[in-house]
Amino acid sequence: MQRTGMMLALASGLLAANAMAQQAPIVAATDSATPAGKSSPPQQAPLQLDTVVVSGALPGPGMWKVSKDGHVLWILGTVNAVPRRMQWESRDVSAVLAQAREVIWAPSLSMSAKIGFFQGLLLAPRALGARKNPDGKSLQDVVPAGMYARWLPLKRKYIGSDRGIEQWRPIFAADKLYEEAMEDAGLARGGIVAPVVTKAIKERKLKTTAPQYKLVIEDPKAALIEFRQAQLDDVACFGKSLDALESDLSAMRQRANAWAIGDIQALRSMPLSDQAEACMGAAMQSGVVRKRTRDDIVGEMTRRWLVAARTALAHNDVTFAMLSLRDLLKADGPLAALQAEGFEVEAPE
Repeated sequence: MQRTGMMLALASGLLAANAMAQQAPIVAATDSATPAGKSSPPQQAPLQLDTVVVSGALPGPGMWKVSKDGHVLWILGTVNAVPRRMQWESRDVSAVLAQAREVIWAPSLSMSAKIGFFQGLLLAPRALGARKNPDGKSLQDVVPAGMYARWLPLKRKYIGSDRGIEQWRPIFAADKLYEEAMEDAGLARGGIVAPVVTKAIKERKLKTTAPQYKLVIEDPKAALIEFRQAQLDDVACFGKSLDALESDLSAMRQRANAWAIGDIQALRSMPLSDQAEACMGAAMQSGVVRKRTRDDIVGEMTRRWLVAARTALAHNDVTFAMLSLRDLLKADGPLAALQAEGFEVEAPE
């Protein structure tokens, strides 16, 4: 899921039926086709890269293999940013899709509101205002002075003299800053793989499973008013976004490069920034969300993906799936859960 997609969807989802997009599924492959049922072949020696973003035809990382009793689930790791000029060599994934019976998308959150089209139009101006701080406060009023002092040079560098953003809530301002910085760094948020997977689904009429948590806003007008007036605990999200752009932009490029060339060892050695968790926490702990569900939404999304994976492994010879690289590399993540249940898990080399 995108970093602040939940908050953006929350504001707009209070207006009309609005599905929140999952993090763009980014699927990768090795240079040569890998028949389903065999482990991914060894990668070429990692390239020596500096912080210049790579471009051209690149393979991406190999796939994780989960298997039991002749049934195989191939999983591709997703990342938040990829080199904008990367051309994806999709032969390995295409080979798996040619044999797969099902595609499992990464888990997602869906938000919708029970409201008519014209009612939505009437509420639209209120939704646009929901990104602003309540009580007319500015960004300088709601974040610590030291943090605001760090914001100003980054804003000048990546956004410019936009005054309107100074009225935005920290989580929205951070997301805008992050997006502009990634563009300057030659990075893009996904979008490189989904078209290939979607094409294969249509051509082969593959079964698709989209593990999804659906949150329906029964009272969109009241919820929107509540959201506009609520204070959000999003200072940590704002601060960690500044941390990332001050010290981690070069690392972001290196992670994108490592993903593009399939260097799993490098990806394992690079700590993934925790700003995503901070921003996700601000979204999920907002009063508007907590008042309308007591579920652990993130945990429930993971649980539903695991249910889909187990079901596919029980019924399909070959299944293709996607999951965030962050979850794949967690010591206590979904792969650990499957391994504890007796499935054999093989990481790409």
